[in-house]
Amino acid sequence: MSKEAPSGLTLCNNAMLRRATRKIGQYYDDVLAPSGLKATQQGLLYQIHIGNEPAMGAIAASLIMDLSALGHTLKPLIRDGYVETFADPADRRIKRVRLTPQGLVKLDEVMKLWHVAQQRFEAVVGKDQATNLRAVLDDISALDFDMPPAASSN
Repeated sequence: MSKEAPSGLTLCNNAMLRRATRKIGQYYDDVLAPSGLKATQQGLLYQIHIGNEPAMGAIAASLIMDLSALGHTLKPLIRDGYVETFADPADRRIKRVRLTPQGLVKLDEVMKLWHVAQQRFEAVVGKDQATNLRAVLDDISALDFDMPPAASSN
């Protein structure tokens, strides 16, 4: 057990995962800071770029976010001119997103910093352990945790 982990936390998967997520998130945010973007914004720009003008629903599903959280994260990227939304030509009810030319430049800038963060993380954690961590987290993300309604107690 880590000396920094308050007792009781180590028994809770959720608490330990959130603790590690905050630590890693702060680290990536610090390395990406010169770009003016947070790690969440970098990840979103990247997903939009590789998604070939994806629908907002598809991005939300791939990132396991609800549409309102996605919209909240997109707002500053739209405001700063990195991303634009548009109606799907085949179905105007579907909103799609794409990077602007300015967004492509920003993505290139932030990805250079991301590579630095990624290399440093793997140097500290170990490349194999980082690869294994990503695989385990991906497997967990694919699990179905839907539980049947709790039985009423008598």
